[in-house]
Amino acid sequence: MDNQISSVTRKDLFDELSNLGYLWYGRLDEIQFLNRLYNLKKLPSLDERFKNAQDDIWQHCINNPQDWDNWWVLNDKRFDLLHCPDEDFFKFICEMIHPFVRTENEVNEILPIINKYLNKDNFELFPKNYISGRPVFGYRKIDALKQKTIENVKTIKNYLSTDYIDKQIKIIESAVENDPALAIGTAKELIETICKAIIKENVVEINEKDKDNLQKKFKKTLEILELLPENIDNYKKGVQSIKKLLGGLNTIVHGLAELRNEYGTGHGKGPQFKGLQPRHAKLAANAASIVAYFLLEAHNKKSIK
Repeated sequence: MDNQISSVTRKDLFDELSNLGYLWYGRLDEIQFLNRLYNLKKLPSLDERFKNAQDDIWQHCINNPQDWDNWWVLNDKRFDLLHCPDEDFFKFICEMIHPFVRTENEVNEILPIINKYLNKDNFELFPKNYISGRPVFGYRKIDALKQKTIENVKTIKNYLSTDYIDKQIKIIESAVENDPALAIGTAKELIETICKAIIKENVVEINEKDKDNLQKKFKKTLEILELLPENIDNYKKGVQSIKKLLGGLNTIVHGLAELRNEYGTGHGKGPQFKGLQPRHAKLAANAASIVAYFLLEAHNKKSIK
């Protein structure tokens, strides 16, 4: 069976980590790391002076650390990371961000980079287990709905790139499966942030009492973008259908606000509270990304007129 993670994805991933200065073996040395995955004493040496891979690697990485570059492992046919079976590749990258191998801060920096490339081939790493409160990662294929959500939020990022928006997108991507309440709350905040940005950019005042009302801000944003149902020419073909669709966007926003109030982050819950399931969070995240994408595309077209 052909690999589902292409050699292009693998090389792009490793190149970015290398260019950013990360070491594949984290806070271990090369032999300590590789022995967690392979029996180095059973693998051959590439240096005829030594009996096995462990002695070979010790000579060139520990004893004479300048012999090989930091990412020599990519070109070593004993491991063949660019072409090995997917399962071996995933074991390697999951081990790269194992709690024993890397600090929590580095894991938080590296995980989004890894998933950025794996998403191209419809896979992702996710917390499978926990050790001392820290995640141990596994891998899985992304379902079609989540993949569409990821595509939409990344398109949003192209339109309105601020640190806050970037943070929200990362939170939605990572929380849909593992923290549905957080994904729902952040999906609502994503719409709110975009509405605020469009209102602010157009120097439009909004009533003080409406500043915390998402629906009011959404309506003001539609007004700025000339997308209110009453802005649609009654003589245009399909006008009633277009008005229904615009009304549907308002229903989505209203539903997100209510979901956030009832199930999302930001509100205390009693001991009997049971959150929604990941499938509901996926729906909320995907709906939010569709609305956000629509707003930003309309804003972009209006800005270049």
